[in-house]
Amino acid sequence: MDIKIYDTLPEEAVRIRKTVFVEEQGFQDEFDKIDSYARHLVLFDGENPIAVCRFFRNKETGDFTVGRIAVLKEYRGQNIGTKVLKAAEEAIKDEKGSKICLHAQLQAKDFYGKQGYLQYGDIDYEEFCPHIWMCKKLESCDNITA
Repeated sequence: MDIKIYDTLPEEAVRIRKTVFVEEQGFQDEFDKIDSYARHLVLFDGENPIAVCRFFRNKETGDFTVGRIAVLKEYRGQNIGTKVLKAAEEAIKDEKGSKICLHAQLQAKDFYGKQGYLQYGDIDYEEFCPHIWMCKKLESCDNITA
């Protein structure tokens, strides 16, 4: 499986997000202005795009936000979501990021918890769906000496 990171929203990510968030889950406002400045990660199985996410640096805090993680239905249950999230974390580390926040659907809270993300704040709603903010501090190797 290959991962590609794009500086603009690729058509592969649009198709996967429409399938997962609009068609399967019923979201109406899937695409927003964040797509214009976020980086977009696409995981491929051979030539087939199968999963996506986006990430961006918060200009005020310097922290990163990961979002719109989506895996096509036929690939779920194979740890693909974990692979996408870990790839985003590695890309964020490469950009000297040390903290990641995400706005998780409440139904996905346990998945993110297993990846080391901690809940903060109250439950809120994006469209009709309950969400919770979660964050994770990334370990950095910058201060380690041999």
